[in-house]
Amino acid sequence: MFDIGFSELLLVGGVALLVLGPDKLPGAARTAGIMIGRLKRSFNSIKSEVEREIGADEIRRQIRSEELLSLRDEMKNHIHPTKPAPTEPASSAETVKAALDPEPKPDVLTEAPAAVKPELKTAPKPDSKSPT
Repeated sequence: MFDIGFSELLLVGGVALLVLGPDKLPGAARTAGIMIGRLKRSFNSIKSEVEREIGADEIRRQIRSEELLSLRDEMKNHIHPTKPAPTEPASSAETVKAALDPEPKPDVLTEAPAAVKPELKTAPKPDSKSPT
């Protein structure tokens, strides 16, 4: 911060000794040390408070930008709904098989053949002409 060398400190100390005298110099040095310590502490507290505020503002800005991005995405999806992703194209061998075998075979696990499926029989409707 300040570019003060040892020779400058000796010069300031010599002048202070001549001006204040040997009896008042220790008390003045102690008072100066206390004042410098208070200044450093207050400067550090102000610095940390400013950094904390800057961090809070940055977090607020980030949250606000994320909210705006999500709103923008919602509006895009509302205006232009997303289309389902296209499936991967079938290989040429699968395409040839499908062309040669046009009738798909039933899946053994999910669909039973027609002979096994139970048929529902309906009861005959009663004739209104027949006497009961």
